[in-house]
Amino acid sequence: MCGIVGVLGHHEAAPTLVEALKRLEYRGYDSAGIATINLGKLDRRRAVGKLVNLSDLLVHEPLAGKSGIGHTRWATHGAPNVCNAHPHRAGRVAVVHNGIIENYRELRKELADQGIGFETDTDTETVALTVQRYLSEGDTPVEAARKTIAKLDGAYALCFLFDGEADLLIAARKGSPLAVGHGDGEMFVGSDAIALAPLTDRITYLEEGDMAVITRASLEITDAGGNIANREIRKVQIDSARVDKAGHKHFMAKEISEQPTVISNALNFYLNKEGNDITLPGEGVDFTSIDRLVMVACGTAYYACLTAKYWFEQLARMPVEVDIASEFRYREPPVIPGTAALFVSQSGETADTLAALRYCEDKADKILSVVNVAESSIARESNLALPIHAGTEIGVASTKAFTCQLTVLLLLALKAARARGTISTDEFADKLSALRALPGTFNHAFDQNPQFKKSARRLAESENALFLGRGVMYPLALEGALKLKEISYIHAEAYASGELKHGPIALIDKKMPVVVMAPRDSLFDKTVSNMQEVMARGGKVMLVTDAAGAKEAGEGVWQTLVMPQVDPVLTPILYALPAQLLAYHTAVAKGTDVDQPRNLAKSVTVE
Repeated sequence: MCGIVGVLGHHEAAPTLVEALKRLEYRGYDSAGIATINLGKLDRRRAVGKLVNLSDLLVHEPLAGKSGIGHTRWATHGAPNVCNAHPHRAGRVAVVHNGIIENYRELRKELADQGIGFETDTDTETVALTVQRYLSEGDTPVEAARKTIAKLDGAYALCFLFDGEADLLIAARKGSPLAVGHGDGEMFVGSDAIALAPLTDRITYLEEGDMAVITRASLEITDAGGNIANREIRKVQIDSARVDKAGHKHFMAKEISEQPTVISNALNFYLNKEGNDITLPGEGVDFTSIDRLVMVACGTAYYACLTAKYWFEQLARMPVEVDIASEFRYREPPVIPGTAALFVSQSGETADTLAALRYCEDKADKILSVVNVAESSIARESNLALPIHAGTEIGVASTKAFTCQLTVLLLLALKAARARGTISTDEFADKLSALRALPGTFNHAFDQNPQFKKSARRLAESENALFLGRGVMYPLALEGALKLKEISYIHAEAYASGELKHGPIALIDKKMPVVVMAPRDSLFDKTVSNMQEVMARGGKVMLVTDAAGAKEAGEGVWQTLVMPQVDPVLTPILYALPAQLLAYHTAVAKGTDVDQPRNLAKSVTVE
């Protein structure tokens, strides 16, 4: 979602703010702006669209000053225009905000009753106006900010800058992440550590309900109860090169190509030196005491959970329920004794997933999480956090994080199966051997990239597409359809192959491409029958399979994409690659913004 930066520096703030905002572009945004203090005076610049538009504006209308705040906005309340862009200003205060103020209508009415007018359609403006109201009544900036924050309901990460206060930033968080960076006589604020990477590697993460009063020489944090809170300064490893495209046209292409390496990193973390056993961090988890697993996630991470359901049930014989995070807590599901709850989130800050975790924390026997950010809220609030070691993922459409999530979830399912005695020693060894070979198999699969590109050009000519899959390939069909629609804007839907006759077959005609994810496995013959039904009605079948499947499928297939042969349990991980490459090359052929597709944000930190 929106990106926030703040600077109390030794040098001109505007270039630093813009550069930091560039590092947050991956979150998705539709406008940007900065505000600075120069000679005690507060001023701001805002622009719609990409950051280059803000940079152009600053060339013609520069902002001086060594203190400032900046923001990339993803519109929630109000259209993406200059008026609604952040920072918002009211009198002596400017504010940037990530989140949603749920009671802004009540605050707006309260302000209106006092004769205070509005210039924007946003919820954030009420924050600035409320602070200014308290300032006009004689409160100090700290007092005004504290009183305002106490009135807010909803989710927020906030950073305030005040006219006449060149050595003061005030930051606060509830539901949305925020970090303070420590420099040498300088201080910084960022939505995440990536924004601050060139500036410092010493980070303090604000906890839920914290408010921070920041000067160049001090940091005072109070918790939700108003008590002084000493938060740890952590030295974090931030490789600034990780947000470079490394010669690729898009971040998505780079991240797709990194999958053999990051999967190998994940395996190296969880497998022992001999590669014949799985070790979990910390105290691990006793799977013999768990009767049931509840898995909760959003988007692509939800499809990773759907895939893992097959693994846990088939390998470990453990009942699994999978739920969409945004629905989970609202239906108030019973969490019975013997239940472990597992939450999957790339960012570790996904608002709905975090809320679902908090619903379960006093109900489930164990809270587990699979995350890519070790310092995230979800990781910190779990009994056991399992890192996926995907590295920073910039492209909005998840690729390497998805395959690393699948890898870690499969390792966890195998660990559970071994503990519960539902897998033999020989089969366990065979699965681990196949996993160790998976990065090399990925490299081999990349040899088919020219064919993916050729097939994608044909797919780009369509307005709609269907994806089909059976068993563990059904969630991959869902993921393939999601990838295609989110970056190429082609309408795509996915179904379990057996559901074709129960409605979707009505859509089949000669213009409808049907992508079938079907390795040659125990369900392949049934999938071939579904393909024949499609082709009999003029549909165009794009078959993603292995050499044996391509041979057995017979004639009439529109396009065939051949993948290497792997152990059937690994096919969902490997077949993520064609789903990604088809979507990527289709989007490139259509000329869409691959890394930052319209209306989407990388990390959804508000409901």
